[in-house]
Amino acid sequence: MPQSVQIVPQSLTDDELVRRALARDPHAFRAIMTRYNRRLYRIARGILGNDGESEDALQDAYLNAFARLESFRGEASLVTWLSRIVINEALGRLRKSKRAARLTAANLPQAEIIPFPLNQSSDDPERSMAQRQILVLVERAMDALPEIYRAVFVARVVEGLSAEETAELLGLKPETVKTRLHRARALLRERLHEQIGPVLLDAFPFAGRRCERLTERVMAKLGFES
Repeated sequence: MPQSVQIVPQSLTDDELVRRALARDPHAFRAIMTRYNRRLYRIARGILGNDGESEDALQDAYLNAFARLESFRGEASLVTWLSRIVINEALGRLRKSKRAARLTAANLPQAEIIPFPLNQSSDDPERSMAQRQILVLVERAMDALPEIYRAVFVARVVEGLSAEETAELLGLKPETVKTRLHRARALLRERLHEQIGPVLLDAFPFAGRRCERLTERVMAKLGFES
């Protein structure tokens, strides 16, 4: 019989969820993933540029984090701690892929396009099509950013973190974050030739069945039956 996720109230703090997870409460693990799946996925996707690889990276990052959850001391927020693990996993995969394939910019495969859920109630099909085209351009431009700029851009623009929060997350100086963000924006302007910032908040959605599928995969690897 499926277990109900409602046993863990949404009002519980991260620290309370961590305590329950350390006690091997399966609902706490599920609640942590449900709370942060979208944000962490966007970070992985922003670095790797591929949704399937990003799901795998997020899964492994969760397993790594949960295996050493006792090391979480609350010095940073839980999401910051998890984000660091996701970033390390994603960057590690990126470096491994580059070492193995030795691909050049000329023969890189075309970036995989994520279907963006736009407002289905729109009665203006031309506008909806234009929105989709813009979102595709945004995704392609972000995928094309060098990795040292991409992680900063995702954290600052997509996630809305401050320069100080981004610096803490990525282990950089705030001045470096500002410099890399400036360069990332310049590279995007060269590709897009227009201001596209407002649409970025909907980039890389991770909800519905995909979100549930990842959660169930991690729960199974943790040894919990659904």
